[in-house]
Amino acid sequence: MYLGLDLGTSGVKALLIDAGQTAIGSGHASLDVSRPHPGWSEQNPADWVRACETAIAELKSAHPKELAAVKGIGLSGHMHGATLLDAGDQELRPCILWNDTRSHAEAATLDADPRFRKLTGNIVFPGFTAPKLAWVKNNEPAVFAKVAKVLLPKDFLRFWLTGEHMSEMSDSAGTSWLDVGKRRWSPELLAATSLDEKQMPSLVEGTEKAGALRADLASKWGVQAGIPIAGGAGDNAASACGMGTVGAGQAFVSLGTSGVLFAANASYLPNPASAVHTFCHALPNTWHQMGVILSATDSLNWLSEVSGKKAGELTAELGEALKAPSGVSFLPYLSGERTPYNDSAIRGSFTGLAHESSRAVLTQAVLEGIAFAFRDSLEALKTAGTTLTRVTAIGGGSRSHYWLKAIATALQVPVDIPADGDFGAAFGAARLGLIAATGADPLAVCTAPKTDATIEPDAGLSGAYADAYQRYRALYPAIKAATA
Repeated sequence: MYLGLDLGTSGVKALLIDAGQTAIGSGHASLDVSRPHPGWSEQNPADWVRACETAIAELKSAHPKELAAVKGIGLSGHMHGATLLDAGDQELRPCILWNDTRSHAEAATLDADPRFRKLTGNIVFPGFTAPKLAWVKNNEPAVFAKVAKVLLPKDFLRFWLTGEHMSEMSDSAGTSWLDVGKRRWSPELLAATSLDEKQMPSLVEGTEKAGALRADLASKWGVQAGIPIAGGAGDNAASACGMGTVGAGQAFVSLGTSGVLFAANASYLPNPASAVHTFCHALPNTWHQMGVILSATDSLNWLSEVSGKKAGELTAELGEALKAPSGVSFLPYLSGERTPYNDSAIRGSFTGLAHESSRAVLTQAVLEGIAFAFRDSLEALKTAGTTLTRVTAIGGGSRSHYWLKAIATALQVPVDIPADGDFGAAFGAARLGLIAATGADPLAVCTAPKTDATIEPDAGLSGAYADAYQRYRALYPAIKAATA
């Protein structure tokens, strides 16, 4: 048996698989996000530990014998979070999360230093880890002076599991401190934020062993002490391992809280100007690119909250057949945007509203707005040297076939729907745990699921969607100019 632990923004999932990669059972525990000021987003690392214990206790209650047979554990987690420990390994403050934008000024200052884009292959986004530390130095100097270790969220869980300060390449690539081409910390970039390598975790590949399970936890869970913990992966790279998106040309579109258009690459292909993320993959000698939308299903959830209707009820009102765009457009910039604008200050909007703009029209506009945001990412990937011929859909929003039809038509590529199963980040983490424990060939383990159905672009609406996309593209500069 192999265990995958996925630390998400809204909860922790523990997934158990057998040697044949069949899911045996799972446990879950919820997490809340603290927003003490506008643009801030934080979590207490101690809450991650409690949630992990709850999820594993649930798994143990349902599958005690299977849990006892675990031989390897893999980790996945939300990226970019700044978890700060003092010399006694105590947390110094709540973790500043990926969707926190308070460090936008610090990010701009670091990004103006040409070494960052040159060595990391990426813009320094406000959500990345390095500008968060610069913000702490500027605003909480007493805390900064005590920082002995900076850990990413999943690697804080690793520290709890193993007592080791370790990380891996895919997650560390999102800090703005990693030389992404050479897969190592950059002393130059660390020094630019008044840090050094002693304050960073040691690095391994995601498929390698990165610590062993502590005896006290092993006894509590009824498993063998010393079980290897894999390096694991950041959440998107872990999802890619779960989906088998590990070879050049393979891609997925993820409709989660945020949205991701993810493409695997066999070589390092940076193009920071496109606002595409270029990161190390979890497998050795592989990289990936992704366009990121900060508010994907979050946009539909927002409409759900203000309309008093569940998200599923909203999408059901649209029916099955894809409709032509109505003329109402939605910009999904509820918390700023990453690709292609790197704009933490921009906010969302509806345009083209009229008396006849019903709730269903607003829902349709939200789904189209996300589809067009993915089109922005597709165009950005093209400028970064990656052309996609098809994508696989994952994430909670992929349950809406209407939404997938809109995305296929906006992107003009087929969208594959995988057969029923759990192929997300927790499954990818479990696969990495299997590889670390057994030494299995990563490519033999990280295979793609069977395709249950394929949604083709609607040829009859391709022209209407192309026109609507051009209207959508014209709105960002107009809204930016009106709100700057």
